[in-house]
Amino acid sequence: MLKGFREFVLRGNVIDLAIAVLIGAAFGGLVSQLTKSFIEPLIKLFAGGGVHGGAFIVNGVAFDWAAFINAVINFLIVVAVLYFLIVAPMNRIKERRQRGVVANAAPIPVPDDIALLQEIRDLLKGKA
Repeated sequence: MLKGFREFVLRGNVIDLAIAVLIGAAFGGLVSQLTKSFIEPLIKLFAGGGVHGGAFIVNGVAFDWAAFINAVINFLIVVAVLYFLIVAPMNRIKERRQRGVVANAAPIPVPDDIALLQEIRDLLKGKA
């Protein structure tokens, strides 16, 4: 039982997946900090700046809509990078593989001269 588990873990797919998750988490943190440090202050600056820039106050409670816009931008950056660096190339690879399978599925027709030579060879084998 442990041998099967060890083979499963060391097969390569699980290790690749673990590395991808760690890199994804690190990239998510990087993008979050980028948007928090640069984009959110820009949103607050365009919204009037000051202490309550990017927020509106109702009965003394501040609603920080700039943080929500920041989260949306963060999400869009991560999704765009994942799509253009992982999904799109994998789709192209998949299409190439499928084209190769379709091309290999149909037998290549034998030219007439080769077919004639094969018939002569078979006849000579039959006489011998």
